[in-house]
Amino acid sequence: MQALGMDYRHGEVVASHCHAEDQLMYAANGVMRVYSDGGNWVIPRGQALWIPAGMSHEVRMQGEVSMRTLLLGSHVTRCHVIAVSGLLRELILAGSRMLQRDEPLGEHARALIQRELETAERIDAYVPVPQHARLRAWCEGFLEDPAQDLTLEQCGAQLNMSARTLARLFQREVGMSYGEWRARTRMILSQQCLADGKPILNVALEHGYQSASAFAAMFKRILGYNPSAWQISVLGTGTAPTH
Repeated sequence: MQALGMDYRHGEVVASHCHAEDQLMYAANGVMRVYSDGGNWVIPRGQALWIPAGMSHEVRMQGEVSMRTLLLGSHVTRCHVIAVSGLLRELILAGSRMLQRDEPLGEHARALIQRELETAERIDAYVPVPQHARLRAWCEGFLEDPAQDLTLEQCGAQLNMSARTLARLFQREVGMSYGEWRARTRMILSQQCLADGKPILNVALEHGYQSASAFAAMFKRILGYNPSAWQISVLGTGTAPTH
């Protein structure tokens, strides 16, 4: 088991690469957007992405990002996101500090990390990004500004295609409608603002909703719990509530 730690500025990109061991990539601060053959994920503070050995992935930073990584021999078969408990967070950070001092991670710490990983809650944080070049570029722009509230027709006009063509393209490329993709992306992105302690109304407005109640209803429908409960839990313990 190895620990790595790097800090990045907004907009920085870690080019596509892979590791010989499974990688647990944790967002100690900021948001990481990860693109891989296994899917695409938005990872806010307090969550981590588990990536199988040998899987190529690219990472794009949103905000000031503190990335902390563990390289493990755990043999996961696919990518998945986990909620990072308070204990696991401290173990990851301690591992990074020990790396800076050239100290090995002790057996007890490794055993605790393995136990925390085995019991960690899996989170549905998948955000599909299309392969179609023009649609992918538009979706990347939406990830940067989720408050934009274009209709399907307006979005189609920007891409120089009809609303019907765009609707079919969304279904083919990401497996859901334009409205479903937009709502899901907003909810995943909103978790970083909630983790920063912002009022729920402010988070709602920043993500294209006109009221806290409308935002909360969509958050619960997509992620399974209320944004207030999620925020209290993350700010208090470092882990998301269970469904």
